[in-house]
Amino acid sequence: MIPTLAAIRFGTGLSPDLPSPTGANALLSRLGGADEMRAAFPIESWTARAIAIRDHGRLRRARRDSDAANEAYRVADRALNDGYHHDLRQTLSRAAMTRDGMRERLHWFWAGHFAVTEGRGALRRNVGSYHDEAIRPYLTGDFATLLTSAVTHPAMVSYLDQNKSMGPNSPRGRRGGGLNENLAREVLELHTLGVGADYTQTDVRELAELLTGLDFDKAGQARFTPNMAEPGAETVLGRSYGGDRPNRHDITAVLRDLAVHPATARYLSGKLAAHFVADVPPGDLVEAMAATWLATKGNLMAVYGAMLEHPAAWVPELRKVRRPLDMMAAALRATGAGSALPDQTTRQIRKRVTEPLTAMGQPWLRPAGPDGWPEEAEAWITPQALAARLEWTMGLAGLLNPVPDPRAFVVQALGPLAGPRTVFAAEAAEDRIAGIALVLSSPEFQRR
Repeated sequence: MIPTLAAIRFGTGLSPDLPSPTGANALLSRLGGADEMRAAFPIESWTARAIAIRDHGRLRRARRDSDAANEAYRVADRALNDGYHHDLRQTLSRAAMTRDGMRERLHWFWAGHFAVTEGRGALRRNVGSYHDEAIRPYLTGDFATLLTSAVTHPAMVSYLDQNKSMGPNSPRGRRGGGLNENLAREVLELHTLGVGADYTQTDVRELAELLTGLDFDKAGQARFTPNMAEPGAETVLGRSYGGDRPNRHDITAVLRDLAVHPATARYLSGKLAAHFVADVPPGDLVEAMAATWLATKGNLMAVYGAMLEHPAAWVPELRKVRRPLDMMAAALRATGAGSALPDQTTRQIRKRVTEPLTAMGQPWLRPAGPDGWPEEAEAWITPQALAARLEWTMGLAGLLNPVPDPRAFVVQALGPLAGPRTVFAAEAAEDRIAGIALVLSSPEFQRR
């Protein structure tokens, strides 16, 4: 049972071709090794995509000048759209063919925690590059490094309009412009301490002033702009940062302190446990993780280890509903269909993956806000979303060639977690396609 739970609860599902992790040590060992899937299925860099976005904007403005300019714009627009769907194809390919499923799951978790939504300007078709560059390389280090990378990345700066924030007493601020508290508020409420923690509006404003100067250039590259930064010291949670000469190091300092705050340890330990174990995780599990967080100064591998070492992590009951992306990945993995993903065209990915994700309630790279995707089962189990899941599983089953025997597939996809009703449904299905679809749409497969 432990290998099955390791693959399903902490990974991307069972595979007919790859062995399941034997338990906590195997999961952590893989996680501590090389990131094989990032190398095998690369995503275009933020820099390259940002330059393409800049050129796309220039071509859009020039497209009325001539037929040639209009055609050049159409080519650039198509390339950006292809990149958007390519990122989804690569993401699912990684999940379907990895030996390190927990890395993929952590990538998705932290991408949701530091949520940025697809949008205009620097965020046009570029959020996947932000995830891959600012978040994925730092999944296994200390939280302070991950926090700093995500919060100061041009994607986050653009999303929360931090590049438009000016210190009231800065050279630029004195000529007009105002202070924007968006990023400061989200850092405290969502990224570190959590809603309801012991901080005040004054802390939000002082942090907002400290964050002024975070900016990016026309090529989408991060920079610090001193003449937008508020001069003088700022006090956040009783500690003073900065001075008369603002610089990026003061921002790093406050983020490092927030990363190891007791409230951050409790909040993020609870959020990790809620994502992997149960919507309402056991209190002693969260306490054990938070204690490890504080003892190791936010060492993420140690915190993951504390979660995996707790008995609650291995309770056989499937308490979490798979989000749509998670469910798709697990289905592609279980059927072996993931190996065909690299050959799919943009049109096929859009029809078979992107549009169904939207119908299920998880549009690709478009969470509703900076709080990311919800955890609660009720958010995902709605009549419309369930109908979309059923339609998608039937469509996937119909694409398989050959279609496996449902009687063998139910074991392949669920192992000992397959309940008697699901086993019976697989055995009694009127044909193989229906049998595979029944297994994929079963309550056991839709949960982890």
